[in-house]
Amino acid sequence: MRKPRDIGAILNRRAFFRGTLAFGGGMLLSGMIPGLPGAQADTKGVFIPNAFIRIDRSGGITLIMRHAEMGQGIYTGIAMLIAEELEVDLEQVTLEAAPADPSRYTDSAAGEEVTGGSASTRDSWLPLRQAGAAARIMLVAAAASRWNVPPESCAAQHGQIIHVPTGRTLSYGDLAEEAALQKVPEKIILKDPSTFRLIGTSPQRLDTKPKSNGTAIFGMDVRVPGMKIGRIMASPIQRGRLISYDSVAARAIPGVVDIITLQDVIAVIGDHSWAAIKGLEAANPQWDSGPHAAVSTKTLMDDLRRASDRTGLVAKNTGDVDAALAACSHRIDAVYELPFLAHAALEPINTTLHIRPNGADVWVGTQVPVRARQEVANATGLPPEKIAIHNHVIGGGFGRRLDSGSIGQAARLAKQMPYPVKLFWTREEDIQQDQFRPFYYDRISAGLNKQGRIAAWKHRTTGSYVTARWAPEGLQNGLDTDTVDGAVETPYDIPVQRNESVQCEPEGLTTLWWRGVGPTHNVFVVESMMDELAHLAENDPLDFRRSMLGHSPRGLKVLNEAARKSGWGTPLPSGHGRGIALHYSFQTWAATVLEVQVTDDNAIRLVRADTAVDCGPVVFPDAVRAQIQGGLIFGLTMALYNEITVTNGRVDQSNFHDYRMMRINEAPDIRVHLVPDLSADIGGIGEVGTVAAAPALANAIFAATGHRLRKIPFLSQMAGKSA
Repeated sequence: MRKPRDIGAILNRRAFFRGTLAFGGGMLLSGMIPGLPGAQADTKGVFIPNAFIRIDRSGGITLIMRHAEMGQGIYTGIAMLIAEELEVDLEQVTLEAAPADPSRYTDSAAGEEVTGGSASTRDSWLPLRQAGAAARIMLVAAAASRWNVPPESCAAQHGQIIHVPTGRTLSYGDLAEEAALQKVPEKIILKDPSTFRLIGTSPQRLDTKPKSNGTAIFGMDVRVPGMKIGRIMASPIQRGRLISYDSVAARAIPGVVDIITLQDVIAVIGDHSWAAIKGLEAANPQWDSGPHAAVSTKTLMDDLRRASDRTGLVAKNTGDVDAALAACSHRIDAVYELPFLAHAALEPINTTLHIRPNGADVWVGTQVPVRARQEVANATGLPPEKIAIHNHVIGGGFGRRLDSGSIGQAARLAKQMPYPVKLFWTREEDIQQDQFRPFYYDRISAGLNKQGRIAAWKHRTTGSYVTARWAPEGLQNGLDTDTVDGAVETPYDIPVQRNESVQCEPEGLTTLWWRGVGPTHNVFVVESMMDELAHLAENDPLDFRRSMLGHSPRGLKVLNEAARKSGWGTPLPSGHGRGIALHYSFQTWAATVLEVQVTDDNAIRLVRADTAVDCGPVVFPDAVRAQIQGGLIFGLTMALYNEITVTNGRVDQSNFHDYRMMRINEAPDIRVHLVPDLSADIGGIGEVGTVAAAPALANAIFAATGHRLRKIPFLSQMAGKSA
């Protein structure tokens, strides 16, 4: 069975005083389009055809962004969709972050206001183009009415309506009041793709300038009049309790103004961040370890291994897999292990709040603004409609900002203060209090027939069910389909297949989705095993895959393109190897070939990566390339270096010295090759590169050394291998 909805479906410096974030040069949409409320007129003559466009009489055009900008370029991509049909230039628009408003900004796939699952462009592709087209049709109708001419004689262009026979023009601002009185069109005809001016081009991103000159406001940048700043520290062991702290020493630090505590949290409040940091150090909080003090990586692994012996929930079953495996001429039985991972975004957790008896303002960067608002409502008792969420650009999300618990924590602290306060986590707190990508323990058995083709495939995944906590309604007969996404439906023709999933929750840790979600885990297992089987069959890994893609022509296309561009099969220097990985994730086909060098002392040097991508229609080619590049680096960093380990209930890693990031000199030359199928449904791209990284790397290391790596991270394992 194919998972019917991906994770996006399961998730269903100046301007912040207004609760908006402005980019670019000034329109809000809400029309009679499925999921979009109807047109509005107000006494000031502002044209608001729907929830995403606002045009005022001065000509200001504002586009409302319902998806969070986390560096992925979505503000520019979504603006291009609207502007294309509205017939305005990107230089003419200002962007605002949408408020928390499920009646207007719910993601149609996810069922709630959310950014995640590489779904933003997919969810916006039709409705936001329709929104722009509806507004354009109403502006044309207003101009035609004023001139008393047929609408067919008018055209929209660069924020103006032109009467083609006479050359007369009216700006959108001139028509705002009259356009607001027009009926929302019942039938909306979108532009033919051959006439696109913006879609398919690569303009300068709208957030490049403000992020370069420092005018973009991240959550950590927020300043509110009268605001204090507080550093938060929670119990280093889950369900531990605060026993004591040195109030006298903390208050002796210049600038410390308050100390606020919860049962498991302490916050020192200061006039500035340095006072808060040093004050909390001086407070020297002491903790009761609670019930999880004996938890370690070993105990967690033992739990997973025992759980993996159980028969799991069946996600797919075609044929008698045990009988088919028994009949195979060659067979591999293997265990693959993927560690707990932190999100380690550049911007640590932070929330600024002003909680009053009759309402609250919250300035934060979040992927889930409605959930964030509800967290504050739960913490304060305020009605949600009295709470304003001012969403900001985010310094890296990777799934971390899908959880709003830190916002609830901040609200429970801030409600004890009469003043606005920014509450932040240090880098150490951000890593050690993270909600981690689950540890996955996979047992897989696969066999070949006498012709060297796959005859049977059995794959059992054991790990945490994030969906059970985050969106339990997303479970399918108890199964978290994310745990088998990328494993149940592979690109290949496999006649007999069984996939199972076993739930095993880690004691003392909370798990959350991480960039690439299920496919990042499962494609590593599947594509590594494909390479193992190719070697067992004494076949070239590329040819082995090609032979089983009879039902995946788009998969074969990207595989061939990546192989061709990478020079697959051409000689390499000694110590070099190429690895390949193919996958279909987030409705996108991608194949990656990675070349590595393994030195005599087993150091791994990443030489070059070639990725061929078919994501259907391409809105913003440069953003697609950038997301593949960034995703590959993110995934390669994980595969080489990263894991979260636990000792005596505490996370061992704390900062980038022991949870390291890839340096620029360590990154490979990444080349992205777009081979879009314009007739296909549009696919997601934000996580596609991450998915391919680990299997392509593992397969390349094997090609270079003959060492098969089934456990992440790789670098520590290579240190123990003989060259």
